[in-house]
Amino acid sequence: MNLRAVAAFDDNYIWWWQEGSDVVVVDPGEATPVLDLLHATQTHLRAILVTHHHPDHVGGVAILRERFGCPVWGPARETIPEPFEPVFAGVSFSLLGQKVEVLDVPGHTAGHVAYLWQAGQEDPVLFCGDTLFVGGCGRLFEGTAAQMLASLDRLAELPGPTLVCCAHEYTLSNLRFACHVDPDNAVLQAHLAQCQQWRAEQRPTLPGRIELERQINPFLRSRQPAIRQALQTRSEATALHSDADHWGALRAWKNDFR
Repeated sequence: MNLRAVAAFDDNYIWWWQEGSDVVVVDPGEATPVLDLLHATQTHLRAILVTHHHPDHVGGVAILRERFGCPVWGPARETIPEPFEPVFAGVSFSLLGQKVEVLDVPGHTAGHVAYLWQAGQEDPVLFCGDTLFVGGCGRLFEGTAAQMLASLDRLAELPGPTLVCCAHEYTLSNLRFACHVDPDNAVLQAHLAQCQQWRAEQRPTLPGRIELERQINPFLRSRQPAIRQALQTRSEATALHSDADHWGALRAWKNDFR
């Protein structure tokens, strides 16, 4: 798979999957970067994948579909620019000769989905929108802490080499928060230093990998003793009982972190 993170807006990425002269794009919040790259590479847009309904993920869908007549796949339980092929967990379909599997990952939005590509000896690829970020996760706009925790648990179970193709360049902010919560995590500190170097060179920090996220991402590690201790210390006046309680407290902490 030929992958490219195409910059859009201030910190969005539109994922570009190319096989030969054929292209699939994921979450085109605006059309212009896609149109410019198609022209520059003399390639053809064959399909669009959408993970959720937010404008910075669907804003370019109508223009691209009208220009190229390509199919659009999107979450069945969300309002996506019509017409589109509704998908939900367990659905799979073929794109560019490869099988794509749909995963339900609600939390950031009520009907958020992710797309998983697995083929042969290549590393699996996960297009996860705003559910999982490198070192972080999306805010809870429509779902609950329990839903988001279940979604992240599902993604954490994917094979370690799985590439995490999320939709925003939030990595440095996420990793700074993670270091605040988990200051003794040497792997985390090393990855922050690496990502700072990449950004200084104007390179993306993406894609990530599931195996690294299991080690550095506090939202995948909210059951770990170090994270629990940090949460208990910060939430002395708040009773935290369930896994979802702890995860929700962690998300609220991140919301306020500067």
